[in-house]
Amino acid sequence: MIGKTWLRAALAGLLPLTACAAEAAPQAARPAMWKVADSDTTLYLFGTIHLLPEGQGWRTPAMDSALAGSDELVLEVANVDDMMAGAQAMAKLGMSPGLPPIAERIPEGKRTAMRSMIAESGYPEAIFDRLETWAAAMALLGVTFKRLGLDPSLGVERQIGAPFRASGKTVTGLETVEQQLGYLDTLSEDAQRAMLLSVVEDSAETRTQFKAMLAAWASGDLEGIARTFDDETQMSPELKTALMSRRNAAWAEWLAKRMERPGTAFVAVGAGHLVGEGSVQAMLKKKGLKAKRVQ
Repeated sequence: MIGKTWLRAALAGLLPLTACAAEAAPQAARPAMWKVADSDTTLYLFGTIHLLPEGQGWRTPAMDSALAGSDELVLEVANVDDMMAGAQAMAKLGMSPGLPPIAERIPEGKRTAMRSMIAESGYPEAIFDRLETWAAAMALLGVTFKRLGLDPSLGVERQIGAPFRASGKTVTGLETVEQQLGYLDTLSEDAQRAMLLSVVEDSAETRTQFKAMLAAWASGDLEGIARTFDDETQMSPELKTALMSRRNAAWAEWLAKRMERPGTAFVAVGAGHLVGEGSVQAMLKKKGLKAKRVQ
């Protein structure tokens, strides 16, 4: 089943474009960072959380130094602040004619909770009827993030992207907005409905679980981060392949080619992609490239 692991995947593994109260973790923090280097090329790999609560500390001297010394910033999506691009991609991929009403896509006992979330979203239910199931789940996930007190403007990518771009340096994207949403668009309807149900089934546990994930990320606890992607509510094989494995392989291939060009790049992607057996670093190792942890 997808379960609450979907929430964690969205925060630390997918879609920095997701728009939305968690209590902030302690200020002192050391999120994990790695370095891959040869004689003329250095790549820093930094795991991010795409949305953060106000007051969350995460910057360190080592991270700031690596970022300042880089001539290129590599994000999952280069134009993370381009809401128009996100809206256009959602309209293109997320809306289809002839869909069953959104209420018919989850069990009857969950419909009241879903309608409450729809009301909170500010959009009429008729709009959700026109959305593909994955797109409806994404829209309602914004309500969950709002309830957790998460602010998209405080996400790591937004905090480092705009100043880096303003300095005249290059910002590169590993994917486009349409590519990211396309991963969800290719999921089976069963997987999409499980995703929607998991968002609607938000519970009192969600805040506790998110705080645990945030604490693991902020302290650089790789095992703690990995557990959020592989616990009793494991991500379904279909979702894991679409959102994690396939993308990690593509990114490792991109990074290996980037190592052929001189220069220094700071690569900031969801922390979930940098932990576990199928991590980006594990795939780079298979290509003969060793990532050394430096924070």
